[in-house]
Amino acid sequence: MATRKSGIRGLVVAGLGAAAGVLVTTAAQHNTIQGLRIRLEHLEQATQSRRQTNFAHQQRLHWELLSKAMDDPDLAEVLDAYNGTVPPRKQRQFLFANALYTNALCYYRMGNLTREEFFGHARSMLQIPVFREYWYATRPHRATLIDSSDEAKIGRMVDDLLVQLEEADADEWWVVGYPPSE
Repeated sequence: MATRKSGIRGLVVAGLGAAAGVLVTTAAQHNTIQGLRIRLEHLEQATQSRRQTNFAHQQRLHWELLSKAMDDPDLAEVLDAYNGTVPPRKQRQFLFANALYTNALCYYRMGNLTREEFFGHARSMLQIPVFREYWYATRPHRATLIDSSDEAKIGRMVDDLLVQLEEADADEWWVVGYPPSE
């Protein structure tokens, strides 16, 4: 009987040892997985930061190019997307309107403006007659955007807002429309 008890004890001890080994291995794997998750989060944050930096750099470059075209009629001709139907002075104004809109769009895409804040900003820009002319003149350009892109969705939101503003009492433009939900 002593042999039997000793055999059972041996099995119990072996089983406990195996269970302890599994627990230690599981804990080590958990720590490794947790470490990998933390590293992945840091990499994602770094990637997001890099994207925002690149986006800001691109916005700055866009502004510099538009500024050159606004200052130099010869360079503005390169950006004549209106087939010569817009006089040079108006084209420079359209370039500036594009810069204003693109700036707001970039701020929104970077997370510096909420959709509601962008909507309010667009509502203000649409009060400017030259901006409205720009918006109408560039409708064919926006039609070429991929429907599911952020830029196309925002463009449609501004299109809808413009319709609402045109149908509303012009004396209370600041309360016209509601931003669509994200």
